[in-house]
Amino acid sequence: MSKMLQGRKFAILAADGVERVELVHPSAAVHRAGGQTELLSLRNGWIHMRNNDLDPAGTFTVDRVVADASIDDYGGLLLPGGTVNPDKLRTHERAVAFVREFVESGKPVGVICHGPWTLIEAGVVAGRTLTSYPSVRTDLRNAGANVVDEDVAVDGNLISSRSPEDLPAFCAAIVKAFAQTPAATS
Repeated sequence: MSKMLQGRKFAILAADGVERVELVHPSAAVHRAGGQTELLSLRNGWIHMRNNDLDPAGTFTVDRVVADASIDDYGGLLLPGGTVNPDKLRTHERAVAFVREFVESGKPVGVICHGPWTLIEAGVVAGRTLTSYPSVRTDLRNAGANVVDEDVAVDGNLISSRSPEDLPAFCAAIVKAFAQTPAATS
């Protein structure tokens, strides 16, 4: 893979309960393309990852607390799923504001599985086309989104996928979208 993301930094926003493959695989795709990632979370230290929502899958070190982060520092945002992770994020005022600011900035936001719950809370899905895990689709429709059942849906700066089975297509789509944006200022 070319180094199309060389010198660029991208944020991953996640909390305890994040689905491991939905954090690790997209992060690795960004790194293979030459980019850097920073894990933002609700607190310092580390977050607990899960496999299939239930099985412990290790920890991941937090780089920065979302309350101390600025969208100006990043060229794109990744919102992985798992059911617990976005449920925690959508109840955290600064996390929701960060997501809202990112979407409104026009910078690319990749979201997978249950991750759209945070987008819904941020009030940024009305009139947008997204896909998600099947159990989130009613929530998206109720929030005014146009829901499709595809491996990847791209609507402007929102790139969404349904589940870990879609990770190859999702990773390719986020790298492509991240490459089309200017580098962050820091």
